[in-house]
Amino acid sequence: MNGEVPAVASSYRGRFAPSPTGPLHFGSLLAAVASYADARAQDGVWLLRIEDLDRLREVHGAAEAIQRTLRAFGFEWDEPVVFQSARRDAYDAALARLDALGLIYGCGCSRAEIAGRARVGLEGPIYPGTCRDGLAPGRRARSLRLRTATEPIYFKDRIQGRQGHSVAESIGDFVLRRADGFHAYQLAVVVDDAWQGITHVVRGADLLLSTPRQIGLQRALGLPTPSHAHVPLVLDDQGRKLSKSLAAAPVEDDNPLPALRLAWRLLGQEPLDDAASPRAFWRRAAATWRIERVPPRLSLAFNVR
Repeated sequence: MNGEVPAVASSYRGRFAPSPTGPLHFGSLLAAVASYADARAQDGVWLLRIEDLDRLREVHGAAEAIQRTLRAFGFEWDEPVVFQSARRDAYDAALARLDALGLIYGCGCSRAEIAGRARVGLEGPIYPGTCRDGLAPGRRARSLRLRTATEPIYFKDRIQGRQGHSVAESIGDFVLRRADGFHAYQLAVVVDDAWQGITHVVRGADLLLSTPRQIGLQRALGLPTPSHAHVPLVLDDQGRKLSKSLAAAPVEDDNPLPALRLAWRLLGQEPLDDAASPRAFWRRAAATWRIERVPPRLSLAFNVR
């Protein structure tokens, strides 16, 4: 078994899944445009999911603001919005299934303890397996971790090409339920994509390294793996990822066409500068979208302020 993930052959169901940690910024808009265009070009279903599990980072009113912005930009979702905060029972059920399979264990380590013992991997310290064979006397479980396998997991990304790595060697046993009691993103996204029947995931390349973890979880839970496409990140004029943490300017609800046109050009598509409204833009976009034109990375840093 070489770990390669087969393509999904079924009707198209895509989604956009922002976190309500602030207003929609241009980097997220780029991913939303690609996701929406890809779904509409294939006469597919497109869904909106609000990933609001991390209540400590959530900004009051952000979920509603994101929906207003998306509507102003002409996005139309085909089913009711799903909020992850209402799905905790489903994540607990997935944890129970993994526990029955012997694939999770309690971890009593703090971040400081892990950092002091770990070697550096693709996304920071690799958990050294301290609690894999049981908690030390006097320690209690703070989080739940997945027992990862050393076999590499590869997949064919529609934009980035062949990708993958060994999760055990590059990331380590990762957290599925955090010390604060919240379910981790990696678990929730896998459970929800399967529940919603998602066949195609189009999202930002900042999540590219998460994909092997999610595929591993899908296999462990007996869930299907969707097709993946990771759009290049938009960088600011200093080469940093454009994000809310850098106070990136939100897109303007009352003037959507300039940002839509810029996103379309950055995605390598034929310009739609003559579209007079978001509705007209999307009508043309659905007919002309070609994902093979999307560059795997942006050669220039754009400042969209």
